[in-house]
Amino acid sequence: MSDTPKSAFDPNPPRRNFYGRRHGKTLRQSQKGYLSEDLGDLRPRGITLQDNPDRKPVDPAGFFGDDRPIWLEIGFGGGEHMVHMAARYPQIGMIGCEPFINGVAMLLGKIRAAGVGNVSVHPGDARDLMDVLPDASISRAFLNYPDPWPKARHHRRRFVTPEHLVPLARVMRPGAQFRVATDIPDYVRQTLEEVPPAGFDLVSEGSQPWDDWLSTRYEQKALREGRVPHYVTFRRQGGETG
Repeated sequence: MSDTPKSAFDPNPPRRNFYGRRHGKTLRQSQKGYLSEDLGDLRPRGITLQDNPDRKPVDPAGFFGDDRPIWLEIGFGGGEHMVHMAARYPQIGMIGCEPFINGVAMLLGKIRAAGVGNVSVHPGDARDLMDVLPDASISRAFLNYPDPWPKARHHRRRFVTPEHLVPLARVMRPGAQFRVATDIPDYVRQTLEEVPPAGFDLVSEGSQPWDDWLSTRYEQKALREGRVPHYVTFRRQGGETG
């Protein structure tokens, strides 16, 4: 059986997952409670194929009830960065996409603890969301410590390929920032090669994090194992701020 199922929305070409597992170790009872009690109210509607089989565009204002700027985190891991940004910038709406259900449960616990209300959670592929978002509807995007897919034959599964970057560029506003953090040198190489042709200008790259950065558990693991974090900032072409 092929491990690259065709997209339900665009069958040509087939989609390749840029993420790994959907499930990890058994969830704690408290985490099961977060999923059953909290996720339903935080999920954006009209994103999945089941909710929106015709893939009609959705109105992002419906996510938060107003027309505030929307920031997107692609694969939020355990959710600490997402909650941090939502708390620091209460005037924005923070939407995160994460297929790994254990990470979703961890995020929901952090949302409860922090009491933030400007968050929306899609427990699935970010491409589901990008499929139905209008053009120029995202004001900032984050890709923090994505799955590195270290084997050369799997590099095409990385998020930083045209298959993912072109849809991302479409939904980002001119001038909007796209931030990438990784500890994998070859991921940095591919990022610097692939992101600009998709419609982005390089703003900065190096070992200095952003002023509002929160070091994640993945970054702390990398530091313990002697890997050096790298931070890259791009700007969506067509504007000067974002």
